[in-house]
Amino acid sequence: MSPAGPESAVVTRLGSSGPWEARYGYSRVVRAGDRAWTAGCTSTVDGVVAHVGDAAAQTVQALRIGLAALAEVGASAADVIRTRMYVTDRSHADEAGRAHHAVFGSVRPAATMVVVAGLIDPDLLVEVELEAYLGQR
Repeated sequence: MSPAGPESAVVTRLGSSGPWEARYGYSRVVRAGDRAWTAGCTSTVDGVVAHVGDAAAQTVQALRIGLAALAEVGASAADVIRTRMYVTDRSHADEAGRAHHAVFGSVRPAATMVVVAGLIDPDLLVEVELEAYLGQR
């Protein structure tokens, strides 16, 4: 983290049209100084789960949603330093991991993948979080 100063005091919080943000009180993306974080992103598009049953396609869609949110605060895929992937079954790990590689192969952020009992909608197989660092521009 950078030392406290004028830049560290600036916080931007943006939402999207996602069905849960307003209901549960969170932002899709938050930028604080030279860091930006997304909330958990899934393959929910216009309130409907896209790519039901396809963990790879859900991962790519979720990553696209996260990257679009980061772009709103000035970050790109090249700025992503950490990802977290949550899969609902161990059998989805390889598909999700390969999809992650397709998006971030040359960037190679630090990454974590965790198997969870379930997500907010039973059709969701994957949820991702992204963290970006914009300090080296």
